[in-house]
Amino acid sequence: MEQTETATLTDVIDRYYRYANAGDWDRWCDLFTENTVMDEQLGGHVEGRSTLRDMMKGFPAMYATFQNEPRRVIASGSEGAVVSHISAVNAAGKAIEAEVMNYFRLDGDKIAYMANFHDTKPFTS
Repeated sequence: MEQTETATLTDVIDRYYRYANAGDWDRWCDLFTENTVMDEQLGGHVEGRSTLRDMMKGFPAMYATFQNEPRRVIASGSEGAVVSHISAVNAAGKAIEAEVMNYFRLDGDKIAYMANFHDTKPFTS
């Protein structure tokens, strides 16, 4: 049973980064449960997929380019962590490079909780 849960978790994590890197924010938001909770270092505490979806509508205007490449994925049961690297250019043309750690907890095949940790300095204007 755990192997199936881990396969589901790694598939969700794979889609999370694939959709983000493609700028497909609608499909990215669909990965989360209706009552998801996210603690995001820049966005703050977010509750609910509809709140997350509204928040992500402004994301394309904030970044001219955005790539978040996973470096290491650790998955066990319904929990996982990913070490990744963000390379982006904000709307003002400033390049951003940041190391990131994301924690995921699934409920079924959807993200129920996510936390994001990174150095916030590269994101300041």
